[in-house]
Amino acid sequence: MTFEPESLDQSRSGLAEALRNERKRAGLTQTRLARLCNMSQTKISNIEGGKLTPTIVDVELILEAIGAGSPLAAEILALARTANTEWQDLWASRRRGIDKKQNDLAGLESVTTEFRFFLPTMITGLLATPDYVRASLARNPGDMSRTVARKIERQKVLTDPSKFFTFLLTEQAVRWPLASPILMAMQIDRLISVSRIPNVRLGVIPLGTVGPVNETPLSVFTVYDRRLVQVETHTGALILRDHRDVTAYRDDFERYESYALHGDECREHLTEWASRFRS
Repeated sequence: MTFEPESLDQSRSGLAEALRNERKRAGLTQTRLARLCNMSQTKISNIEGGKLTPTIVDVELILEAIGAGSPLAAEILALARTANTEWQDLWASRRRGIDKKQNDLAGLESVTTEFRFFLPTMITGLLATPDYVRASLARNPGDMSRTVARKIERQKVLTDPSKFFTFLLTEQAVRWPLASPILMAMQIDRLISVSRIPNVRLGVIPLGTVGPVNETPLSVFTVYDRRLVQVETHTGALILRDHRDVTAYRDDFERYESYALHGDECREHLTEWASRFRS
């Protein structure tokens, strides 16, 4: 899946122009529209000026207030959905510095309360040992020591009692031999330890499980509250903020979770898989 950043930028400017034009056509001032939508006039001004990308809910409120007809409302909502999509390609991240991406994630984690991680291919950084992190970054050029240190530092968020984490891992993700057998065994030991943190729910989906996982193409994704979803691909990450997209991924997550093993049953499988690496 590929996206042209220019088209996303155009959708944002097009959305701002459309909302501005329709507000004027309805004969409303920014102040009057702000009152009708229970927003500040500054927010309306920033939306119409392209300085602030409105959420889908913001756009729905504005369209209702200005009395936009169905065909027009559908067109503007389509613009809003595209404007609320962000594409972060791998090469741009490398040019910027992968350690900078860790700062972005830390900022997002600081304002999120509920996290849902679906991990069908490999173990995420919040659960990883330093050796596993280094192995996962081996193909990246340059010195990765700062990125490794930042990934490990971010793991402190797991002990914040005000936040709640659910991790779902397939057996393939847990057992994929990214590092040497002994390092993989130590990584699985780490998963067992994390599964005992009170505000962490960790589940595994063993191979051969009969359910929707066998029927649906799988992608790594993370749901942050009801705010956004990050879907990872081989060449980058897609950020979705449309509430319909977020709801769809939350529903998928709940379906996958119903087929996962948790608690002692999960730890029994993890212990067995770690033993296989040690032997």
